Amino acid sequence: MHKVPSELELSYDRVAREYARRFFHELDAKPRDRELLDHFAELVIPLGPACDVGCGPGEVAHYLQQQGVDACGVDLSAEMVAVARELSPEIPFYQGDMGSLPFANASLGGIAAFYSIVHVPRANIPSVLGEFARVLVPGGWVLITFHIGEEILHVEEFLGEVVSMDFLYFQPQEIIDFLMDAGFEVGDVVVRDPYPDVEYQSQRAYIFAKAPEIAK
Repeated sequence: MHKVPSELELSYDRVAREYARRFFHELDAKPRDRELLDHFAELVIPLGPACDVGCGPGEVAHYLQQQGVDACGVDLSAEMVAVARELSPEIPFYQGDMGSLPFANASLGGIAAFYSIVHVPRANIPSVLGEFARVLVPGGWVLITFHIGEEILHVEEFLGEVVSMDFLYFQPQEIIDFLMDAGFEVGDVVVRDPYPDVEYQSQRAYIFAKAPEIAK
């Protein structure tokens, strides 16, 4: 049976090309993000492929691939996936939900989830992290980033298109607790202030976490 697209999926379909035009090269202006992705690349290259989950136009997958990572990407939006394939044809991109990833058990060395949990209701975070743990090899790494706060921001216009999106903010300790409950070992936790004139002006968190060494 054909799945009916969610409003979130349709919203990102509408903005996909403009989003790519504005944000595909955003890492050029974010040196701290590049530094953290470089560290992530060092961790995962010996372990296997790494997936940019919630990849959008694939800028993180593209950067990781340039650092020598066997990278791929997954996104809910079919249009985002189409754009990502055009921009980085050498990288495999898949349409899929982060709560049901299209990968076998213990098949990935790493997952980079850059702002992808911002659309996940708190009640669903444990199942998403459980799915991350399922597809990671024992000792695989996840790098999760998000906006810091308590609020839920509802957006009905984005990049000139009518949309319906909820952006959730989280406290670092919240996500740390979720990760630990899912069996991850939390590593470095980095908080940074926003870059002026480059991005939305919110504080950001970056959390490295290691999957259990022994698969469940």
